Amino acid sequence: MPSQLYGMSQSDQPITFYRLQACPFCERVARTLDELELDYSSRFVEPMHSQRNVVKRVSGKRSVPAIVDERTGVTMSESANIVDYLEKTYGAEGSERPDAAGATGASGDPSGGDE
Repeated sequence: MPSQLYGMSQSDQPITFYRLQACPFCERVARTLDELELDYSSRFVEPMHSQRNVVKRVSGKRSVPAIVDERTGVTMSESANIVDYLEKTYGAEGSERPDAAGATGASGDPSGGDE
């Protein structure tokens, strides 16, 4: 069963998910994480874009959603990119344990840009 652990440190779960309350793009990523039964920790960030310094430190951008995957060393933002990455890395196609080199190399049909 997936874990949504609030208030834990980033290293306690392999995936850290930076998100906003009631953000449809963030909910899309959350649904994918849950469907794939991945353990992750949620970090809710400041609603004010200019104050999202924690996200900027890890991803280089202040936009959410963003994830940091400790298993593969991947950090990314934008829901379509994240969903595509998660499905390729942890879905039926990528069900073996990923390595950092193979995690982001595949290309496929993205579900569309939404940000």
